[in-house]
Amino acid sequence: MLLPLLIGVSTLCSVGAAHGKECLKVSFPDQVAVDGNTLVLNGLGLRQATALKVNVYVAALYVTQASTDANAIIGASTPKQLTLHFVRGVGRSDLTKAWDEGFVANSKEQLPALKERVEKFKGMMTDMKSGERMSFTYKPGTGVLVDVGGASKGTVEGDDFAKALLSIWLGAHPPNASLKAGLVGGACG
Repeated sequence: MLLPLLIGVSTLCSVGAAHGKECLKVSFPDQVAVDGNTLVLNGLGLRQATALKVNVYVAALYVTQASTDANAIIGASTPKQLTLHFVRGVGRSDLTKAWDEGFVANSKEQLPALKERVEKFKGMMTDMKSGERMSFTYKPGTGVLVDVGGASKGTVEGDDFAKALLSIWLGAHPPNASLKAGLVGGACG
């Protein structure tokens, strides 16, 4: 009699773990696979804009080994994935403006070397609707694979670009502090 009960409890626990974590009722799995590597969910962060703290997207950061050290995550030459789930519509021009601001705030000194690749990256953007996702998958030695709304847009080459891109969220000047805190394992929101 005890064995069926233990199996039932074990099954319930594993089903709960499969759901991952959520923020603003947006769910992300505990793990994703990238080229045969299993990446674990490091944290979820909420991007808020303007002084009114308008919710824009929930971001999920996946890494090979969970860490609360943003600089170690940026510097690690291991696969990573950042997924943005939009909770409101955002136009292409607003996205590209935000990327420009993020690169300037966190990677200004590297921008001359990154300029053409930043422009290539911004050219991959489209208007995002509420409920759509965008993901950036870093593959060491290759660069960042950009997926927008479920469609692969291509790869932006270079480990240096990948570090600068990730610095937008994990660098010294993220869009909002709670976003960065959530991505490095804190609470979402």
